[in-house]
Order: sequence, then C-alpha cells, then structure tokens
Amino acid sequence: MSNSHSAYCGYRDYLVLETLLDIQKPITEQHDELLFVVVHQSHELWFKELLHELDALQVTLRKADSGPALRTLRRARAIFRALTAQIDVLETMTADQFDAFRDQLVGSGFYSAQFREIEVVLGRRDGTAAEHFPEGSRERERIRARAGEPTLFDAFLACLDAKGYSPHDLPSALHGLHSDDGVVEQICQGLVDLDQAFQEWQYRHVVLVQRMIGKKMGTGGTAGAEFLRKAIFTPSFPALWQARHGE
Repeated sequence: MSNSHSAYCGYRDYLVLETLLDIQKPITEQHDELLFVVVHQSHELWFKELLHELDALQVTLRKADSGPALRTLRRARAIFRALTAQIDVLETMTADQFDAFRDQLVGSGFYSAQFREIEVVLGRRDGTAAEHFPEGSRERERIRARAGEPTLFDAFLACLDAKGYSPHDLPSALHGLHSDDGVVEQICQGLVDLDQAFQEWQYRHVVLVQRMIGKKMGTGGTAGAEFLRKAIFTPSFPALWQARHGE
C-alpha cells in the first residue's frame, strides 16, 4: 500500500467520512434542500463543540486559570461567528426555493436539544426547556442535567472570589474590575463579547426566518419569527452589561 493511499485511508477513517457524507437525507427532490440539511447538521456539530468548550471554560474559571479561560472565550466567540456566517449561505436561498420543500419538513431548530443546553449553560433558564422533549428521552435528561448544574456566570463568580473580588457585592466587584483593567477584567470583557456574539447569531437567525416565511407559522408548527424575536436582545449576563455603564 502506497503512502498516499495509507494517508487517504487514515484521513477517511479518522473522520468517519463514509458515515458523515451518507447522513444527509433530503426528503424531496428539491435542489436547495441539501443545503438546508447540511447547514443545520453543521450547526449541530458546532453546538457539540461549543458545549465542549463551555464545559472546559467553567473548569478553568473555577480554577481562576486566566490564560486558558481567555483562550476558550475567544474560541467560543469564534464558533458563534462561524454559525452566523453559515446564515449568509442560507440567505442565498430564496423564499420560493425554501417554500418548495418547507411543507414536507416535520422538525424545527426549536427542537435542537444542544441549543437548549447552550441556553441553560449560559444561564437562560425558564424551567421549560426540557419540556419540549419526550419524557425519558436522552435529550430531556441532558437538559435536565444541565439545569441542575451551575451556570457559566456562577463559574465567573467563583473566579472573582478566587481573585480577591467579593461576589457578594457584585456591583462593587465589577466596578473594581473595570478600574483595575487587569486579566479578570479581560475575562469580564470576553464574557460580554461571547454574549454579544450569541445575540448577533440569534438576530441573524430571526432575520433569516422573516426573509423566508414572514409572519407564517414556523416550520414543524412552531411560532416562527415572533417567538424567536422574544429571545434576542436578552443578555445572558445582564450584570456585566450594566457594569460597563456604572449601573
């Protein structure tokens, strides 16, 4: 076996390409449906990586390990930007092209369990996230497990405490951070940047839905753009935003 053949087999097998490239299963003959499937599947892969990074971020924050925490924050923000960039690709599809296969779809991104997990980790907890999934399902159990764990902001508070800032008087602690302009302030800024990237991705998603379906009911019977609009511009870390303006 030649070196090039061995390298190809190694690449193919390591990435499980035969399986990966066989799981796109459009249910219509419409040309644009494959794009829709690929973008949503790649979203789920990025969600998996993002959860992996957010878990690591919480560990480093609790250890007050500033360097790795800052690197992970940059990576997590870059992932949200990559997700936002994929919306550019979906926007090459017209409303008519989407409508040609939309009625055949039975699911919606509303039912992405990994997205719900991300919301829970970031602190958006209204107690209903798990209820959208069947009792006993892996998705429901994962979301419930996440909801029973501390949030990313809780890990940040632990970092503050370890660095000598009292989390019990948060406004004063955050004011001190911005005055000191040190590494913990950089972490604070990184969390705000992450939050902003999350909101920007959500905003682009809402605009995409409006472009595609207007005020129609969402795919799979969900509430559509109106439901999504309520979620944007709601910061995950409101205290950090307020502290930037001395509130």
